[in-house]
Amino acid sequence: MKRLAKRVVALGLVGCAAMMGIPIVAEAVDSGWYVGGNIGQSRAKIDDARISSNLLAGGAVTTSIVNDNRGLGYKVFGGYQYNQYISLEGGYFDLGQFGYTATTAIPNAGTVTGKLKLKGVNLDLVGFLPLFEKLSLMGRFGVTYARTRDTFTTTGALAVADPNPSKSTTNYKLGLGLEYDIVKAVGIRIEGERYVINDAVGNRGDIDLYSAGLVYRFGTSTPAPREEPKQVAVAPQPAPKAVPLKKVSFGTDSLFIFDSAVINPADKKDLDELAADLKHTNFDTIYVTGYTDRIGSHAYNMALSSERAEAVRDYLVKTAGIPTGKIVARGAGEASPVTKAGKCKGDITEVTANDTARALKLCLAPDRRVEVEVAATEKRK
Repeated sequence: MKRLAKRVVALGLVGCAAMMGIPIVAEAVDSGWYVGGNIGQSRAKIDDARISSNLLAGGAVTTSIVNDNRGLGYKVFGGYQYNQYISLEGGYFDLGQFGYTATTAIPNAGTVTGKLKLKGVNLDLVGFLPLFEKLSLMGRFGVTYARTRDTFTTTGALAVADPNPSKSTTNYKLGLGLEYDIVKAVGIRIEGERYVINDAVGNRGDIDLYSAGLVYRFGTSTPAPREEPKQVAVAPQPAPKAVPLKKVSFGTDSLFIFDSAVINPADKKDLDELAADLKHTNFDTIYVTGYTDRIGSHAYNMALSSERAEAVRDYLVKTAGIPTGKIVARGAGEASPVTKAGKCKGDITEVTANDTARALKLCLAPDRRVEVEVAATEKRK
Protein backbone atom coordinates (compact mmCIF):
# COMPACT_ATOMS: atom_id res chain seq x y z
CA MET A 1 0.00 0.00 0.00
CA LYS A 2 2.89 2.36 0.75
CA ARG A 3 4.22 1.81 -2.79
CA LEU A 4 0.77 2.58 -4.21
CA ALA A 5 0.59 5.76 -2.14
CA LYS A 6 3.99 6.93 -3.42
CA ARG A 7 2.92 6.47 -7.02
CA VAL A 8 -0.32 8.37 -6.43
CA VAL A 9 1.56 11.24 -4.77
CA ALA A 10 3.93 11.37 -7.77
CA LEU A 11 1.00 11.64 -10.14
CA GLY A 12 -0.48 14.36 -7.95
CA LEU A 13 2.77 16.32 -8.31
CA VAL A 14 2.52 15.95 -12.10
CA GLY A 15 -0.96 17.45 -11.96
CA CYS A 16 0.18 20.33 -9.75
CA ALA A 17 3.09 21.03 -12.11
CA ALA A 18 0.69 21.25 -15.02
CA MET A 19 -1.59 23.69 -13.15
CA MET A 20 1.37 25.92 -12.27
CA GLY A 21 2.55 26.04 -15.88
CA ILE A 22 5.63 23.85 -15.54
CA PRO A 23 6.29 22.50 -19.07
CA ILE A 24 5.89 18.74 -19.48
CA VAL A 25 6.24 17.09 -22.88
CA ALA A 26 2.98 15.44 -23.91
CA GLU A 27 0.26 15.75 -26.46
CA ALA A 28 -2.53 18.21 -25.64
CA VAL A 29 -5.97 16.91 -24.54
CA ASP A 30 -9.17 18.95 -24.62
CA SER A 31 -10.63 20.03 -21.29
CA GLY A 32 -14.27 19.49 -20.42
CA TRP A 33 -16.89 17.41 -18.61
CA TYR A 34 -17.06 13.63 -18.60
CA VAL A 35 -19.02 10.74 -17.07
CA GLY A 36 -18.34 7.06 -16.67
CA GLY A 37 -18.70 3.88 -14.69
CA ASN A 38 -16.62 0.90 -13.51
CA ILE A 39 -17.48 -2.57 -12.28
CA GLY A 40 -15.27 -5.25 -10.78
CA GLN A 41 -14.31 -7.29 -7.77
CA SER A 42 -14.00 -5.88 -4.26
CA ARG A 43 -11.85 -7.52 -1.60
CA ALA A 44 -12.02 -6.88 2.13
CA LYS A 45 -9.44 -7.59 4.78
CA ILE A 46 -11.30 -9.27 7.65
CA ASP A 47 -9.55 -9.12 11.01
CA ASP A 48 -10.10 -12.63 12.39
CA ALA A 49 -7.97 -11.93 15.46
CA ARG A 50 -10.20 -9.00 16.48
CA ILE A 51 -13.35 -11.06 15.96
CA SER A 52 -11.97 -13.85 18.17
CA SER A 53 -10.95 -11.32 20.81
CA ASN A 54 -14.42 -9.74 20.89
CA LEU A 55 -16.11 -13.15 21.23
CA LEU A 56 -13.73 -14.17 23.99
CA ALA A 57 -14.58 -10.99 25.87
CA GLY A 58 -18.20 -12.18 25.80
CA GLY A 59 -17.29 -15.58 27.17
CA ALA A 60 -17.12 -17.54 23.90
CA VAL A 61 -14.07 -19.39 22.65
CA THR A 62 -13.71 -19.31 18.82
CA THR A 63 -12.89 -22.61 17.22
CA SER A 64 -13.05 -21.55 13.55
CA ILE A 65 -13.81 -18.59 11.27
CA VAL A 66 -14.94 -18.82 7.66
CA ASN A 67 -14.58 -15.58 5.72
CA ASP A 68 -16.49 -14.24 2.74
CA ASN A 69 -14.10 -11.46 1.79
CA ARG A 70 -14.94 -10.93 -1.90
CA GLY A 71 -17.83 -9.12 -3.47
CA LEU A 72 -19.13 -7.35 -6.54
CA GLY A 73 -18.38 -3.65 -6.54
CA TYR A 74 -19.13 -0.79 -8.89
CA LYS A 75 -18.96 2.97 -9.14
CA VAL A 76 -20.39 5.72 -11.31
CA PHE A 77 -18.71 9.07 -11.61
CA GLY A 78 -18.56 12.41 -13.32
CA GLY A 79 -15.85 14.99 -13.48
CA TYR A 80 -14.21 17.95 -15.14
CA GLN A 81 -10.87 17.68 -16.97
CA TYR A 82 -8.95 20.92 -16.45
CA ASN A 83 -6.08 19.99 -18.76
CA GLN A 84 -4.28 16.89 -19.92
CA TYR A 85 -2.76 16.34 -16.48
CA ILE A 86 -5.49 16.88 -13.89
CA SER A 87 -9.20 16.55 -13.27
CA LEU A 88 -11.64 16.71 -10.35
CA GLU A 89 -14.00 13.75 -10.09
CA GLY A 90 -16.99 12.93 -7.90
CA GLY A 91 -19.11 9.81 -7.76
CA TYR A 92 -21.12 7.13 -6.01
CA PHE A 93 -19.73 3.71 -5.11
CA ASP A 94 -21.08 0.41 -3.82
CA LEU A 95 -18.38 -1.97 -2.63
CA GLY A 96 -20.73 -4.93 -2.17
CA GLN A 97 -21.20 -7.27 0.78
CA PHE A 98 -18.68 -9.09 2.95
CA GLY A 99 -19.00 -11.36 5.94
CA TYR A 100 -17.79 -14.11 8.20
CA THR A 101 -19.14 -17.01 10.24
CA ALA A 102 -17.42 -17.77 13.56
CA THR A 103 -18.01 -21.01 15.42
CA THR A 104 -17.59 -21.05 19.21
CA ALA A 105 -17.24 -23.82 21.82
CA ILE A 106 -18.50 -24.47 25.33
CA PRO A 107 -19.60 -22.79 27.48
CA ASN A 108 -21.22 -20.54 24.81
CA ALA A 109 -21.38 -22.88 21.86
CA GLY A 110 -22.92 -21.60 18.65
CA THR A 111 -22.20 -19.48 15.62
CA VAL A 112 -22.07 -15.78 14.80
CA THR A 113 -22.52 -14.60 11.23
CA GLY A 114 -21.65 -11.01 10.45
CA LYS A 115 -22.30 -9.23 7.16
CA LEU A 116 -21.25 -5.75 6.09
CA LYS A 117 -22.47 -3.59 3.23
CA LEU A 118 -20.65 -0.40 2.26
CA LYS A 119 -21.91 2.42 0.01
CA GLY A 120 -20.98 6.04 -0.28
CA VAL A 121 -19.89 9.06 -2.28
CA ASN A 122 -16.42 10.35 -3.08
CA LEU A 123 -14.56 13.40 -4.35
CA ASP A 124 -11.15 12.71 -5.96
CA LEU A 125 -8.30 14.66 -7.43
CA VAL A 126 -7.12 12.65 -10.45
CA GLY A 127 -3.72 13.08 -12.09
CA PHE A 128 -2.75 11.84 -15.56
CA LEU A 129 0.70 11.08 -16.95
CA PRO A 130 0.61 10.49 -20.75
CA LEU A 131 2.69 7.46 -21.73
CA PHE A 132 1.81 7.28 -25.42
CA GLU A 133 -0.51 9.15 -27.75
CA LYS A 134 -3.67 7.41 -26.42
CA LEU A 135 -2.48 5.75 -23.20
CA SER A 136 -2.11 7.51 -19.85
CA LEU A 137 -1.17 6.43 -16.35
CA MET A 138 -3.63 7.79 -13.81
CA GLY A 139 -3.56 8.16 -10.06
CA ARG A 140 -6.11 9.48 -7.59
CA PHE A 141 -6.42 10.69 -4.03
CA GLY A 142 -9.81 11.46 -2.57
CA VAL A 143 -12.16 11.66 0.38
CA THR A 144 -15.16 9.41 0.94
CA TYR A 145 -18.34 9.71 2.94
CA ALA A 146 -19.55 6.13 3.37
CA ARG A 147 -22.31 4.38 5.28
CA THR A 148 -21.67 0.88 6.62
CA ARG A 149 -24.51 -1.44 7.59
CA ASP A 150 -23.71 -4.50 9.70
CA THR A 151 -26.02 -7.45 10.19
CA PHE A 152 -25.38 -10.10 12.84
CA THR A 153 -27.19 -13.41 13.25
CA THR A 154 -26.45 -16.03 15.87
CA THR A 155 -27.23 -19.65 16.74
CA GLY A 156 -26.94 -21.65 19.93
CA ALA A 157 -26.19 -19.85 23.14
CA LEU A 158 -24.75 -16.74 21.45
CA ALA A 159 -26.55 -13.40 21.21
CA VAL A 160 -25.69 -9.81 20.17
CA ALA A 161 -27.02 -6.62 21.68
CA ASP A 162 -27.59 -4.79 18.35
CA PRO A 163 -28.07 -7.08 15.33
CA ASN A 164 -28.32 -4.23 12.76
CA PRO A 165 -25.90 -1.41 13.55
CA SER A 166 -24.97 1.25 10.97
CA LYS A 167 -22.56 4.15 10.83
CA SER A 168 -21.55 6.96 8.46
CA THR A 169 -17.93 8.14 8.44
CA THR A 170 -15.54 10.26 6.40
CA ASN A 171 -12.29 8.66 5.25
CA TYR A 172 -9.85 8.69 2.37
CA LYS A 173 -9.06 6.56 -0.68
CA LEU A 174 -6.16 6.02 -3.09
CA GLY A 175 -6.06 4.63 -6.60
CA LEU A 176 -3.87 3.82 -9.56
CA GLY A 177 -4.83 2.83 -13.10
CA LEU A 178 -4.56 3.21 -16.86
CA GLU A 179 -6.79 5.00 -19.36
CA TYR A 180 -6.80 4.24 -23.08
CA ASP A 181 -8.70 6.45 -25.52
CA ILE A 182 -10.56 4.31 -28.05
CA VAL A 183 -11.60 7.51 -29.79
CA LYS A 184 -11.33 11.08 -28.64
CA ALA A 185 -14.68 10.96 -26.80
CA VAL A 186 -14.59 7.41 -25.38
CA GLY A 187 -11.94 5.74 -23.25
CA ILE A 188 -11.38 2.56 -21.26
CA ARG A 189 -10.21 2.61 -17.65
CA ILE A 190 -8.61 -0.18 -15.61
CA GLU A 191 -8.13 0.73 -11.95
CA GLY A 192 -7.15 -0.51 -8.53
CA GLU A 193 -8.43 1.49 -5.53
CA ARG A 194 -8.16 1.21 -1.78
CA TYR A 195 -10.99 2.49 0.45
CA VAL A 196 -10.25 3.02 4.13
CA ILE A 197 -13.36 2.19 6.17
CA ASN A 198 -14.77 2.10 9.72
CA ASP A 199 -17.60 -0.33 10.29
CA ALA A 200 -20.53 0.11 12.65
CA VAL A 201 -18.94 -1.79 15.55
CA GLY A 202 -15.62 0.05 15.69
CA ASN A 203 -13.53 -2.06 13.33
CA ARG A 204 -11.19 -0.26 10.95
CA GLY A 205 -9.87 -1.77 7.75
CA ASP A 206 -9.41 -1.56 4.00
CA ILE A 207 -11.47 -2.65 1.02
CA ASP A 208 -9.83 -2.85 -2.40
CA LEU A 209 -11.78 -2.48 -5.64
CA TYR A 210 -10.30 -3.81 -8.89
CA SER A 211 -12.46 -2.64 -11.77
CA ALA A 212 -12.73 -1.77 -15.44
CA GLY A 213 -15.07 0.64 -17.16
CA LEU A 214 -15.76 3.30 -19.72
CA VAL A 215 -15.52 7.07 -19.69
CA TYR A 216 -17.34 9.42 -22.09
CA ARG A 217 -16.17 12.98 -22.66
CA PHE A 218 -18.60 15.70 -23.68
CA GLY A 219 -17.90 18.40 -26.23
CA THR A 220 -15.44 16.36 -28.25
CA SER A 221 -15.87 15.68 -31.91
CA THR A 222 -13.74 14.21 -34.61
CA PRO A 223 -12.34 17.12 -36.62
CA ALA A 224 -13.13 17.18 -40.28
CA PRO A 225 -10.20 16.09 -42.40
CA ARG A 226 -8.12 19.04 -43.36
CA GLU A 227 -8.30 19.80 -47.00
CA GLU A 228 -4.87 20.09 -48.45
CA PRO A 229 -4.38 23.20 -50.52
CA LYS A 230 -4.41 22.53 -54.21
CA GLN A 231 -1.11 22.79 -55.91
CA VAL A 232 -1.30 25.37 -58.65
CA ALA A 233 1.36 25.09 -61.26
CA VAL A 234 3.16 28.39 -61.65
CA ALA A 235 5.25 28.98 -64.68
CA PRO A 236 8.82 29.75 -63.67
CA GLN A 237 9.64 33.41 -64.04
CA PRO A 238 12.74 34.21 -66.04
CA ALA A 239 15.59 35.74 -64.15
CA PRO A 240 15.83 39.51 -64.39
CA LYS A 241 17.85 40.59 -67.37
CA ALA A 242 20.63 43.11 -67.44
CA VAL A 243 19.49 46.08 -69.49
CA PRO A 244 22.26 48.16 -71.14
CA LEU A 245 22.13 51.77 -70.08
CA LYS A 246 25.13 53.01 -72.00
CA LYS A 247 27.86 51.58 -74.20
CA VAL A 248 30.95 53.59 -75.16
CA SER A 249 33.90 52.52 -77.33
CA PHE A 250 37.34 54.09 -77.02
CA GLY A 251 39.98 53.69 -79.72
CA THR A 252 43.18 52.53 -78.07
CA ASP A 253 45.53 54.14 -80.63
CA SER A 254 44.93 57.57 -79.08
CA LEU A 255 43.87 56.51 -75.55
CA PHE A 256 47.04 54.53 -74.84
CA ILE A 257 50.71 55.13 -75.46
CA PHE A 258 51.83 52.94 -78.34
CA ASP A 259 52.09 49.22 -77.60
CA SER A 260 51.38 49.68 -73.86
CA ALA A 261 48.58 49.79 -71.27
CA VAL A 262 49.48 53.28 -70.08
CA ILE A 263 46.67 55.86 -70.61
CA ASN A 264 47.80 58.85 -72.64
CA PRO A 265 47.21 61.89 -70.40
CA ALA A 266 46.88 64.11 -73.51
CA ASP A 267 43.94 62.20 -74.93
CA LYS A 268 41.68 61.14 -72.04
CA LYS A 269 39.00 63.79 -72.41
CA ASP A 270 36.31 61.33 -73.49
CA LEU A 271 37.21 58.99 -70.62
CA ASP A 272 36.94 61.88 -68.13
CA GLU A 273 33.48 62.79 -69.51
CA LEU A 274 32.34 59.18 -69.00
CA ALA A 275 33.67 59.18 -65.43
CA ALA A 276 31.78 62.40 -64.65
CA ASP A 277 28.59 60.99 -66.17
CA LEU A 278 28.82 57.77 -64.14
CA LYS A 279 28.80 59.73 -60.88
CA HIS A 280 25.14 60.57 -61.53
CA THR A 281 24.02 57.22 -63.00
CA ASN A 282 22.26 54.39 -61.17
CA PHE A 283 23.73 51.14 -62.43
CA ASP A 284 24.43 47.60 -61.29
CA THR A 285 27.59 46.66 -63.12
CA ILE A 286 30.08 48.15 -65.55
CA TYR A 287 31.81 45.83 -68.01
CA VAL A 288 35.13 46.99 -69.48
CA THR A 289 36.36 44.84 -72.39
CA GLY A 290 39.62 45.29 -74.23
CA TYR A 291 40.20 44.22 -77.88
CA THR A 292 43.19 44.09 -80.22
CA ASP A 293 43.59 43.55 -83.96
CA ARG A 294 44.65 40.22 -85.43
CA ILE A 295 48.28 41.21 -85.85
CA GLY A 296 50.52 39.38 -83.41
CA SER A 297 50.14 36.15 -81.48
CA HIS A 298 47.00 35.24 -79.64
CA ALA A 299 48.78 35.10 -76.29
CA TYR A 300 50.24 38.58 -76.79
CA ASN A 301 46.89 40.01 -77.87
CA MET A 302 45.06 38.51 -74.85
CA ALA A 303 47.61 39.91 -72.43
CA LEU A 304 47.59 43.43 -73.97
CA SER A 305 43.76 43.63 -74.18
CA SER A 306 43.41 42.52 -70.54
CA GLU A 307 45.96 45.06 -69.30
CA ARG A 308 44.26 47.91 -71.18
CA ALA A 309 40.80 46.93 -69.84
CA GLU A 310 42.22 46.87 -66.32
CA ALA A 311 43.81 50.26 -66.83
CA VAL A 312 40.45 51.79 -67.83
CA ARG A 313 38.79 50.08 -64.86
CA ASP A 314 41.34 51.48 -62.43
CA TYR A 315 40.98 54.95 -63.90
CA LEU A 316 37.16 54.92 -63.49
CA VAL A 317 37.45 53.63 -59.93
CA LYS A 318 39.84 56.41 -59.04
CA THR A 319 38.17 59.24 -60.99
CA ALA A 320 34.45 58.44 -60.63
CA GLY A 321 34.66 56.75 -57.22
CA ILE A 322 33.10 53.51 -58.51
CA PRO A 323 33.35 50.56 -56.07
CA THR A 324 35.72 47.93 -57.43
CA GLY A 325 33.05 45.26 -56.91
CA LYS A 326 30.76 46.94 -59.46
CA ILE A 327 33.17 47.06 -62.36
CA VAL A 328 34.48 44.03 -64.31
CA ALA A 329 37.53 44.18 -66.58
CA ARG A 330 38.34 41.48 -69.14
CA GLY A 331 40.45 41.02 -72.25
CA ALA A 332 39.10 39.47 -75.47
CA GLY A 333 42.20 39.74 -77.70
CA GLU A 334 41.43 39.67 -81.43
CA ALA A 335 37.87 38.36 -80.91
CA SER A 336 34.84 40.21 -82.31
CA PRO A 337 36.67 42.37 -84.90
CA VAL A 338 34.91 45.45 -86.27
CA THR A 339 36.50 45.18 -89.71
CA LYS A 340 35.20 42.51 -92.04
CA ALA A 341 37.43 39.79 -93.41
CA GLY A 342 38.91 40.75 -96.80
CA LYS A 343 38.35 44.49 -96.36
CA CYS A 344 41.97 45.45 -95.63
CA LYS A 345 44.91 44.87 -97.90
CA GLY A 346 47.18 42.30 -96.43
CA ASP A 347 44.22 40.42 -94.99
CA ILE A 348 45.00 36.79 -94.43
CA THR A 349 42.39 35.87 -97.01
CA GLU A 350 43.68 38.39 -99.58
CA VAL A 351 47.43 38.86 -99.65
CA THR A 352 49.07 40.72 -102.55
CA ALA A 353 52.61 41.82 -103.30
CA ASN A 354 51.74 45.54 -102.72
CA ASP A 355 50.50 45.16 -99.16
CA THR A 356 52.46 46.94 -96.45
CA ALA A 357 52.37 46.56 -92.69
CA ARG A 358 51.56 50.24 -92.25
CA ALA A 359 48.51 50.13 -94.48
CA LEU A 360 47.23 47.00 -92.72
CA LYS A 361 47.72 48.56 -89.31
CA LEU A 362 45.74 51.69 -90.28
CA CYS A 363 42.95 49.62 -91.77
CA LEU A 364 42.61 47.49 -88.61
CA ALA A 365 42.52 50.48 -86.23
CA PRO A 366 38.76 50.07 -85.43
CA ASP A 367 39.48 46.60 -84.01
CA ARG A 368 41.85 48.07 -81.45
CA ARG A 369 39.44 49.41 -78.83
CA VAL A 370 38.16 49.33 -75.24
CA GLU A 371 34.40 49.08 -74.82
CA VAL A 372 32.68 50.26 -71.63
CA GLU A 373 29.13 48.94 -71.10
CA VAL A 374 27.00 50.22 -68.21
CA ALA A 375 24.16 47.82 -67.28
CA ALA A 376 21.25 47.79 -64.80
CA THR A 377 18.81 45.04 -63.77
CA GLU A 378 15.50 45.03 -65.59
CA LYS A 379 12.58 46.17 -63.39
CA ARG A 380 9.47 43.95 -63.46
CA LYS A 381 6.02 45.47 -63.78
